[in-house]
Amino acid sequence: QLQLVESGGGLVQPGGSLRLSCAASAFTLDYSAIAWFRQAPGKEREGVSCISKSDGTTAYADSVKGRFTISRDNAKNTVYLQMNSLKPEDTAVYYCAAVRYSGYVGMDERMYDYWGQGTQVTVAS
Repeated sequence: QLQLVESGGGLVQPGGSLRLSCAASAFTLDYSAIAWFRQAPGKEREGVSCISKSDGTTAYADSVKGRFTISRDNAKNTVYLQMNSLKPEDTAVYYCAAVRYSGYVGMDERMYDYWGQGTQVTVAS
């Protein structure tokens, strides 16, 4: 069964950092574009960042640009989201998503086939 599993969420103070991981099982991420989304309470899910399947092209939401970095380690079959300078407004459930064998690079959630269960990130003092 193809599956994505997020980890690394937690409670952090404003200005702190977290690194989220998205690990795949039953398939390799080598041929998949990956994106991170988040959903805060009472809000719609929004795209945070994405990375292409091949050339490492990345994109970020304006709200996280300069603070978050997406990367992939195909040897570990894992994609990461390094989050620095966290703000209370970053509080949300974070999801990773994958689309296989596609050149798509973007944060339209309709384009993604596989989703993880989410990991909670809370930024509070």
